[in-house]
Amino acid sequence: MTTTVEYIRYRIALDDQPAFEDAYVRASEALAASPECVDYELARCEEEPERYILRIRWTSIDAHLNGFRKGEHFPAFFTAIRPYVTAIEEMQHYLVTKVAGPGKASTPS
Repeated sequence: MTTTVEYIRYRIALDDQPAFEDAYVRASEALAASPECVDYELARCEEEPERYILRIRWTSIDAHLNGFRKGEHFPAFFTAIRPYVTAIEEMQHYLVTKVAGPGKASTPS
């Protein structure tokens, strides 16, 4: 399956992080219910703890922009994350290349 990966980079103050992560717990319900969403993951940077990256795999960029954003699940998603929109540093869509594979640590010993 060809997918589009959306990366959203945030800078969130340490004091705001618990509320930010709670907001994404609520927002993730909309992502999980969306037929356009393949999967998602929110990660916090270990070296710079104020930085987060949200990775969402969509079935296509069109499915994201014209399906999810115009669909029934977007309002709940956006309501949950609205307070953090101004903290976005990057929001872009990427196409996955053929360079991918498991690492040694992923195989059982």
